[in-house]
Amino acid sequence: MSTARLIIADSEKNANLYYATRFLAPDPFIFAQVDGRRVMVMSDLELDRAKLQAKVDEVLSYAALSKAAKQRGVAEPKMTDVVDELLKPHAVKRIEVPLDFGVAYADALRKHGYAVEPRPDPFFPERMVKSEEEIARLTESLRITEDALESAIELIRNSEAKPDGTLWIGGKPLTAELLRTAMHLTMMERGCVAQHTIVACGVQAVDPHNEGSGVLSANQPIVMDVFPQHATSRYFADITRTVVKGKASEKVRRMFEAVKAAQELAYGMIKDGVDGSAVHKAILESFERQGFKTGEQGGRMQGFFHGTGHGVGLEIHEPPRVSVKPDTLKAGMVVTVEPGLYYLDAGGMRIEDMVVVTKDGCRVLTQAPKVLEV
Repeated sequence: MSTARLIIADSEKNANLYYATRFLAPDPFIFAQVDGRRVMVMSDLELDRAKLQAKVDEVLSYAALSKAAKQRGVAEPKMTDVVDELLKPHAVKRIEVPLDFGVAYADALRKHGYAVEPRPDPFFPERMVKSEEEIARLTESLRITEDALESAIELIRNSEAKPDGTLWIGGKPLTAELLRTAMHLTMMERGCVAQHTIVACGVQAVDPHNEGSGVLSANQPIVMDVFPQHATSRYFADITRTVVKGKASEKVRRMFEAVKAAQELAYGMIKDGVDGSAVHKAILESFERQGFKTGEQGGRMQGFFHGTGHGVGLEIHEPPRVSVKPDTLKAGMVVTVEPGLYYLDAGGMRIEDMVVVTKDGCRVLTQAPKVLEV
């Protein structure tokens, strides 16, 4: 019994489909991997462009396959009828699909007699290990992101603290929204598009995914987490820095040093074959030894209560994970290392770099400096 892999989606949103084809299209199309060959089925609108650009073995005409289905008696062929026409010559009986495959598509294919089985993530396991070309694209996105982040830090550095503790620049309040916009514009000028960029000051950052809002304050930690996608290469970057305009409290300084040391601890452990959960556990234990406890306090989670890192590639969060869940790291994987500490009486503290796992260690891709007070 022959088995095919199948994706029906648009490659602008579906990273697996873009990875398989290297072809960007905003409308759904068919991709099948059958008998060792990768095949796309495209509309007349995209057919010629796909033949020129797609990195597959064959590009077929949707119209031609639809016509063949009509000749077999299908009055108004749908997408799944075209899939059936594509797979029948290969005697396919079983189809593997990604977890986000459409239920309606799956039901229709089962009516055609196929066994449709969702394949656990990652749909393409080879996506987890990056080629040198992919690492170069990730690094390109990262350099753009670092420059944008530095421009935001420069605005904070040049701001003025008013008597009420608020930060002002150019005669107006320095807000999270202003910094976010400044970074987004800088990145857009160089081909990167960012969404949900975090600029969270003080207690806002105790919720690690709070995007932040309002006027920024002096003497409070400002967490900036920036993770754009390059519009052309489609590869993401991810970086976080935490700075204070003015003087950080003693606890914030201790948190900063503890988080930096946790990163170094991770760098010393990460290498081919290491379980990411061991890295995460070591960081958690390091924080505990320094008195930074994790748990619910005052009705809020405080301490270090998220994963240490995640894979980065065509998606901002992809396997592997460096967290409580076991996950073996392999040479060529690109992961973040982003320990953090969060307390209501101090604010948030997170520093995040991207690293490439190597046979004997890891190579840090991020070059942005780590400075607390600016």
